[in-house]
Amino acid sequence: MPNTASRNQRNNPYMVETYAVKFHHSMAGMAWRWRTELTLITAAAWACWRLAALITLTWSLTVLGGCAATALAIPRSRRYLARHGWCVISRHRLQRVCYEARLHTRAGRLPAICWIRPTKVGERAWIICRAGICADDFDAYRAEIAAACYAREARVVRSKKWSQLVTLDIVRHDPLGTTRIIPSQIHAKTSTRESEEPAWPSAPPPLPAWPSSPPSSPAGT
Repeated sequence: MPNTASRNQRNNPYMVETYAVKFHHSMAGMAWRWRTELTLITAAAWACWRLAALITLTWSLTVLGGCAATALAIPRSRRYLARHGWCVISRHRLQRVCYEARLHTRAGRLPAICWIRPTKVGERAWIICRAGICADDFDAYRAEIAAACYAREARVVRSKKWSQLVTLDIVRHDPLGTTRIIPSQIHAKTSTRESEEPAWPSAPPPLPAWPSSPPSSPAGT
């Protein structure tokens, strides 16, 4: 992508104009942004109501709490919930950083986060840019987006077919990196073998000194 330093609001000479933006908060927009939380609350309330009709309210809450504890105790389901929980957190953090970094139109409309799903390194979000916003705006705020999402870095990719569609990769960890180094068994055996071998002297032993004059021959010879 081209140099986007000039698109950052730190270099915007019209900072006063951006404070006059009036944001639109509709019920449909709020429901769309909080759709996951509303769905979970509705499902939990319906399940509690149906169980309370069969058993008491106390036992229905106990059953639901046991199901939640079981899901958190199993490693596979716990990882599933954690990864999708980070997707919900990242979606709200993206909406917040778009508001704080003024990644919105002059009418006060934020970009639409259509879908976000977990990946092996973090999350991937598909964003539709409204009129007045493009992929270069997100590329200029990669550091702010990564900091807002508690991530290592953020990568912005523009769609080759539709320029208004932006793919945002939130990288949280490197799958090739590790914090625990496993020692090599070959290196350990080689080090042990070298330590068992006798060490050679650092310098050869000194040679015996030769006499300065040849020995004298006995008399009569």
